[in-house]
Amino acid sequence: MNRLLLGLLLCLSFWSHTTLASLLAIDYGTDWIKASLMSPGVPFDVLLNRDSKRKIQSSVGWKKEDRLFGSDAFNIAGRYPTDTFSALKYLHGAPFDSPTVSFYTSLSTADLAKTSRGTVAARRSDGSEWSVEELIAMQLGYVRDLAESAVNGEKVTDVILTVPPYFTQHERDAVIDAVEIAGMRTLALVHDGSSVAINYAMTRTFSDVPEHHIIYDAGASAIRATIASFSSVDSKSKNAGTSINIAGVGFERQVGGNELDRRLREILIKDFARKHKQDVRSDKRALAKLWKEANRVKTILSANADAVASVESLTNDIDYRSKVTRAEFESACRDLTGRFAKPIFDALANADMTLDNITSVILTGGSSRTPMVQAAVTAAVGKARIAQNVNADEASVLGAALHGAGLSRQFKTKDIRLTDIGPYDIQVSYIAEAKNENSKPRTINTLVFPAGSKAGSRKTLTFKRKDDFNVKLTYRSPPVPGYPSDILEAEIKGIPEALKNLTDLGAVDPVVKATVVLSESGFVSVQDPVAFGEIKDDSLSGKLKGLFGGSGSSSEETTADKETLARSESSSVPSSSQEPSATPEKKPAKKDNTIPLELKINLASVPPMSVAEKRAARDRLIAIDRLEAAKHAREEARNSLEGYLYRVRDLLEDGASDSPFVKCSQEKERQAMQKKLQEGFAWLSEHGDDASTKDFIEQRSALEVMEKPIIHRYQEIEEFPKALNTSQMWNWSTRLFITEAKANLTASQDSDIPPRYTKEEIESLEKTLKEHERWMNEMVEKQKSVEMNEDPILESSVLREKVKPLETQLQKLLKKKAPRIPKKSGTASSTTAASSGTGGSKSGGGSSSPSSSSSSSSSSQGHDEL
Repeated sequence: MNRLLLGLLLCLSFWSHTTLASLLAIDYGTDWIKASLMSPGVPFDVLLNRDSKRKIQSSVGWKKEDRLFGSDAFNIAGRYPTDTFSALKYLHGAPFDSPTVSFYTSLSTADLAKTSRGTVAARRSDGSEWSVEELIAMQLGYVRDLAESAVNGEKVTDVILTVPPYFTQHERDAVIDAVEIAGMRTLALVHDGSSVAINYAMTRTFSDVPEHHIIYDAGASAIRATIASFSSVDSKSKNAGTSINIAGVGFERQVGGNELDRRLREILIKDFARKHKQDVRSDKRALAKLWKEANRVKTILSANADAVASVESLTNDIDYRSKVTRAEFESACRDLTGRFAKPIFDALANADMTLDNITSVILTGGSSRTPMVQAAVTAAVGKARIAQNVNADEASVLGAALHGAGLSRQFKTKDIRLTDIGPYDIQVSYIAEAKNENSKPRTINTLVFPAGSKAGSRKTLTFKRKDDFNVKLTYRSPPVPGYPSDILEAEIKGIPEALKNLTDLGAVDPVVKATVVLSESGFVSVQDPVAFGEIKDDSLSGKLKGLFGGSGSSSEETTADKETLARSESSSVPSSSQEPSATPEKKPAKKDNTIPLELKINLASVPPMSVAEKRAARDRLIAIDRLEAAKHAREEARNSLEGYLYRVRDLLEDGASDSPFVKCSQEKERQAMQKKLQEGFAWLSEHGDDASTKDFIEQRSALEVMEKPIIHRYQEIEEFPKALNTSQMWNWSTRLFITEAKANLTASQDSDIPPRYTKEEIESLEKTLKEHERWMNEMVEKQKSVEMNEDPILESSVLREKVKPLETQLQKLLKKKAPRIPKKSGTASSTTAASSGTGGSKSGGGSSSPSSSSSSSSSSQGHDEL
């Protein structure tokens, strides 16, 4: 994409910098993290890491006690296989006993453990355990630190993240938990295919007729296809926007780049066993090394027919080397070919479309570069539809940043309106109210949000209930094998009392209503339960209203089950960056026909982390951050001391008589520094491994105190001439001013024109000048006798300070306004003026006003030259 054009399209609003908060967009992928920062004064682009790379490997690890991120962490996996954690995206909200976790263990060498919530934690070699949310929070915190460095330490708290459209509510909860543990807050979640669509629309215009494209995203962990319909909004307006409607999605979980890497690693494992008669599957270090090599070989095979795999000391000091062909690799993956294109056809079915409706298939994601994936997609849709007109690695994060900028309302961007969808059937379940004591319990299941429902939708459910009851939100079928179908359970309480109050007020057949919301970020919730009833109006106007078509809820209800669900209404709600509150905005008065009910939410079988758990996790991360900061400070102090000792040693050992250090120092000073330097090296050798940050600073300070007078002398040799020249220039300017001011004073007295400067002002300035010149001449003479290796008698700072009174007094007179010349009437005035002009010409002094102006101008010119 043309980043310059994109930068021009994105402009900040007219708010002040102090009111604009930075926004961080993160595309957290299985293998790579990409980030983009929206902030005043910062170019809109992908955020660079500390190595100036545009993407960060999704890895965190420990090298003994040193925590590492990105490629630094990924590269030590061969040495520390149980202390390095990558591809954690698989484990977002995953039940520990699910097939997803089993698949992850086939890829990773990490040692996994079960948390108290039934989710996954990773166990380090030292026995410490970190939940997946904590490990991901560490990586998000690392990205946040990069962003804050880009804005000179300004805090970055708001973040928008991309997630796959297939993420369940449990997985989305885990993402939010990780963000909060990292000390940030989530502005929104956006599907990665939808964010690519936003990026695609940013530099393009569309007509009123919808244009359909498939965003085909082949990532490391999965493949997904998103059908986006683009059309113009207010096409006749100069500020026409773009509407993006997501029409359908399809996906294949666990069929991505990592599955290809796993199969390629299997080829290498079998080849090594055949050549060396050893199975390396039990050697975690060897597996980690082969995983890294398989990824490298796969990249080479994307552009070549064969590649050479090479790993030094793979296991038991055996160096492994082998040639792998693309044909061999593709043969091992032949059964995946049909699954590469399946998401496209699933998305078409979901959108009720055919390929004839599709303009292009836009390839994105790192695995879209793999030849066998491209071949499968091309065979499915035809070569003419294949488009590679977005940045496969960065389109998603840049689109997410633009979407977040629009939601934050702090930035002005192109008007792009996104309408997304939910991928799963979501239903409401509850137990029907028993008709009598002998009735068997019946569970009512009602589909409220079919797959493809618009995000941001609300449905109001009406129940004919007399007692408190529970409502469950569940997926109609398990979204992922081994994952729970239940989402949450809502307890609705206070029904009998509310119905009685409504009946007492004259309500007829009161009912219970509750709203189910599918948010823009893909979360489903129950909100605003109320008791409602139409209250009879016995007045004449009320009776007439009822006679001529007054509305009543009972006439509009459908009774699929008279004791339970009576009606469901669907409506769209505006886009919002915040999840809606479950508390009603207004508490009705008694006379209202609506009474709020109590709502209690019970979390699902895989609940998100509690507030206490997140706080404890946050405290753990803060503690480790502080320890690392203290460690880095100690290392910097040690390195600073060591570097300083070597610098001083070089100065002392140089010994050239013409070096500035020798010229400005005395022999006894150098001897004392030499002794202190030797003590410093000895102390560093003996105590360097155990000393504190404070000890290192004190050791350096002791030597700096001895060097400081020498540095000061050298600096004074450079600065003193400049300060002296400045003082002399002020003296010269003042003398010039006084000479002209005296001449103007004489001329003014001769012409009866008021003088600009009084005699007292001129004499006072002259006195200040003489005092300064006398002091300066005396001190300069004393300074001449000082040698270069002696402390100066007259310092440049004192020179500058002493001239300030003279400078201030002169500036005050220069700024003084000239007095007004009194006007004289008739001939006398003209005669006087002529006489004054002639007299001024003869005397050479001129009139008072011009002379004063001349003096001021001359003096000012001299001042400006300073």
